[in-house]
Amino acid sequence: MKNWLKILAVAILLYVHTAGLLADVPRLNILNETIRALYFHVPMWFGMIFLFAGSLYHSIRYLRNPSPEIDRSSVEFANVGMLLGILGMLTGMLWANYTWGSPWHGDPKQNGAAIALLVYMAYFVLRGSIDNHEQKARLSAVYNIFAFAAMIPLIFIIPRLQDSLHPGSGGNPGFNIYDLDNRMRLIFYPAVIGWSLVGLWIATLRIRYRTLVEENLELDENIL
Repeated sequence: MKNWLKILAVAILLYVHTAGLLADVPRLNILNETIRALYFHVPMWFGMIFLFAGSLYHSIRYLRNPSPEIDRSSVEFANVGMLLGILGMLTGMLWANYTWGSPWHGDPKQNGAAIALLVYMAYFVLRGSIDNHEQKARLSAVYNIFAFAAMIPLIFIIPRLQDSLHPGSGGNPGFNIYDLDNRMRLIFYPAVIGWSLVGLWIATLRIRYRTLVEENLELDENIL
């Protein structure tokens, strides 16, 4: 990852955290100040989707042209995507606690998001249950395609077909001109970019670390 992208990521998140906590927000019933969670909860999920899409891309590449480097990229993009997904879930539960009265309501979007994360957790269980590296990489690449295909309807389609407390679901209006005004857009959209860039940065660091670890293991095996 280029140095200027790292600097940009840090600068954007510094701006998002400062403006997100101090700038004015629309005064809406029930939401009030909790609407500031929009700058963290939703962008983290956008970052998660971006990283899962990157993992999917590398999985498809691996199936076409198998190599350890591509497999490492696939698994580390998925790792960091899972991290952002869990953080997005926790910030969403904190928001729900103040606006809905409890962290978990069994809302269709909450349930769909939880199932999507469980589907991706099974990806890591699969990798951990196979010893042969080539078989592990190939099977997990195939499963990764299934996991991404399952995530999209679980998060974006099924909740919209049911009654839901979430904006944009079950007939509820999404964050639009009613509540996401221009003041918030100036923070929300940079937040999406910032969290995605930070996720990419962490993924590249983990790929480099995993590469060093695996190369050292191979060296040790050759010596023995």
